[in-house]
Amino acid sequence: MRVVTTETVPGEEIEETLGIARGNTVKARNVGRDITQSIRNLAGGELKAYSELLTDARDEALDRMVEDARDLGADAVVNVRMETSTITGGGSEVIAYGTAVRFK
Repeated sequence: MRVVTTETVPGEEIEETLGIARGNTVKARNVGRDITQSIRNLAGGELKAYSELLTDARDEALDRMVEDARDLGADAVVNVRMETSTITGGGSEVIAYGTAVRFK
């Protein structure tokens, strides 16, 4: 499955637009991670545990979007976008969405 941020896929002609494909996940921090990252925050530098948490959330949201596109019978998802939002003080949602299309 091709996943692109552009309106078209080079070398392909879109025959049909199938609708919006989307996938989301909500990830929460944990107490152990918060303690270690608070110490890191005092010293400065990247908060790697949080970076990894958000990377995992983005990957999961993209995987779910692709699964949704497959359920629609798509060959690709174009115009892919991602957004995040805070759900609670310790949890964030990541959503990936785009237009599911079928090629000629």
